[in-house]
Amino acid sequence: MTAQSVFRFSMLACAALTSTVLLAEPALVYDMGGKFDKSFNEAAYNGMEKWKKETGKNFLEFEIANESQREQALRRMAERGASPIIGVGFSQASAIEKLAKEFPKLQFTIIDMVVNLPNVQSVVFKEQEGSFLVGALAAMASKTGKVGFVGGMDIPLIRKFQCGYEQGAKFSNPKAEVFANMTGTTGAAWNDPARGGELAKAQFGKGADVVFAAAGGTGIGVYQAAKDSGKLAIGVDSNQNHLQPGTMLTSMVKRVDVAVYNAAKSHKPGVSVLGLKEDGVDYAVDSFNAKLVSADMKKKVDTMKADIISGKIKVADYMADNACKY
Repeated sequence: MTAQSVFRFSMLACAALTSTVLLAEPALVYDMGGKFDKSFNEAAYNGMEKWKKETGKNFLEFEIANESQREQALRRMAERGASPIIGVGFSQASAIEKLAKEFPKLQFTIIDMVVNLPNVQSVVFKEQEGSFLVGALAAMASKTGKVGFVGGMDIPLIRKFQCGYEQGAKFSNPKAEVFANMTGTTGAAWNDPARGGELAKAQFGKGADVVFAAAGGTGIGVYQAAKDSGKLAIGVDSNQNHLQPGTMLTSMVKRVDVAVYNAAKSHKPGVSVLGLKEDGVDYAVDSFNAKLVSADMKKKVDTMKADIISGKIKVADYMADNACKY
């Protein structure tokens, strides 16, 4: 096994693995792109770290280097009695479904997909709601009336981000033009900053002056391209405003950290759906982007947020409402 695919755990966890006693510790298996992708995986890590600091307990974690390692990693966690076993990302659904049936006494959690089994907790998000808000901000900040979107792997989940973003941009400016590109069709699309930068530059070349990246580690290239071009970018999943201060208009925050923390603290089988109302998604304003988001812009977006929560504004879901079909 390569260095990338070895278990990372503390001395105490290592000792536990050599014993015959079943572990009562949770385990975290990251999606492609690496633990410190400054986005989706890192948010999951931060949630588990919060749980660790509060409880004083340890957890197991595994970074997959290729698609084939998912089931292997989850199985090793299950064989060691870790529980709950948390799979980060929709791609782990089939492996979790298989192993949850094989190990019915263990608890499993899947982030970004639904697995209907009595020992599985499924957590999904209303990405379209948070994306609507950052799309509205993008259109407000744009001087050209043209904004861009760079997705990671071309899957319905990322189209969900794109669809919400387009709705928000056109709600704010009905004449807004939205350019969109996906990075690829395999897991490698989550960790290709060079390609992300190329796609962003192409959109800037067509007149876009704000680009939203929903692409995991690939987004780092988008943000760098925005900085180099004197344009604006929007982060995703984690609050990424600090990565390129003065360039990051905002970030569409998806609280994967909260989902993982809650799963480790209190596993609840069934499906949880987290949107604006549940503080599962939002847009980020802090000291790094305060000068880019005026009081008037914030007031308008906060009004939209309240109207989405109340139901006054309906944000179509690409995966459920047959909306924004591409």
